[in-house]
Amino acid sequence: MADVPDREALDRLLGFLDCDPLNPSLLRDAAQAAFAAHEPGLTVDLLSRLEQADALAAADRNLLAIALMQGGDPVQAARIFEQLLTVAPGDAGLRFNLAWARALAQDRAGAAGLLDETTTRALPQAAMLEVQLLHEAGAFDEALARARQHLSVHADYPPLLAAISVLAVDMEDEELARQCAERADGHPDALAVLGTLALAEQAHETARPLFERALAANAGSPRGWIGLGLADLAGGDHHAAAAALDKGAELFGDHLGSWIAAGWAYLLGGNREKARGRFEHALRLDPNFAESHGSLAVLNLLEGNRASAERGLEVAFGLDRQCFSAAFAKLLIAAGDGDQQAVQRIMDMALGQVLDEQGRTIGDALRRMAR
Repeated sequence: MADVPDREALDRLLGFLDCDPLNPSLLRDAAQAAFAAHEPGLTVDLLSRLEQADALAAADRNLLAIALMQGGDPVQAARIFEQLLTVAPGDAGLRFNLAWARALAQDRAGAAGLLDETTTRALPQAAMLEVQLLHEAGAFDEALARARQHLSVHADYPPLLAAISVLAVDMEDEELARQCAERADGHPDALAVLGTLALAEQAHETARPLFERALAANAGSPRGWIGLGLADLAGGDHHAAAAALDKGAELFGDHLGSWIAAGWAYLLGGNREKARGRFEHALRLDPNFAESHGSLAVLNLLEGNRASAERGLEVAFGLDRQCFSAAFAKLLIAAGDGDQQAVQRIMDMALGQVLDEQGRTIGDALRRMAR
């Protein structure tokens, strides 16, 4: 949301343009004011008019490309940055901007290729983007190694610290995750990490406000919604948990663990139809994900279809001997032995149910899988 002074400055300049619509200086000043007021569409429009007046300088083109990215057109933004970079190939800012545009356009390899040592040492935001791209590509060890190198140069840049905290929590390096998240100056991703660490300590009452703060700063944070849902699930509010986990799963898109966690929230809340929908969606995303088969086995068993449950159990264990949902289905079969009331009693205590000699519970497994 734009600050009042930024909005007032923009309105004043737009008023001047009504009287002198082709004035290049006014168009440039108005475009900069529109950008400051968080209006990328108007910024693009004003700079396009400046281009028609044949007065678009290199700095104006850079601003135009950034506004295009913010307005949802990273492909066109990348074309402009590429043109600018041919004129100033050593400009680290342009290299980062082009990498950023390519990353937004889902050209992650093209983005990573621009983030050389010179650029990442010069710009902390470039270092942050490199860590994020390596993380998203699944190159965890390389991402962590580069993250540690970047910390020696950009130790006080909150977005980088937040990105490293997210990587570290996914790698189960809780010490590094906490250190970086606590120094990230309230960055929403870092708040979500601190909430995740609180959940791991069974402190869901501490975790929930952290996720709420993360979402207040960034309502589009999938980790924030997933964490909020897991906190609600731990607190026994299955309805709220399911809604939040659904939101996080939709934002993540193809994150299988999020869909499974949402399904379990519905299952524990008694909505088997929606639970099945989430489990089957995860199965369609990846037929080789053991937890989808195991979760459906639990659901089939609850519905009295033991034969289907046992087939699903066999597939799940064939894919992953440590599959938590298959372990739970096996426990239900052994304990219930056809007694649906006994099965339901176990379901009522499901989140805290110990699954193996390591003391794993379903709650633990969902937290690990969904983050």
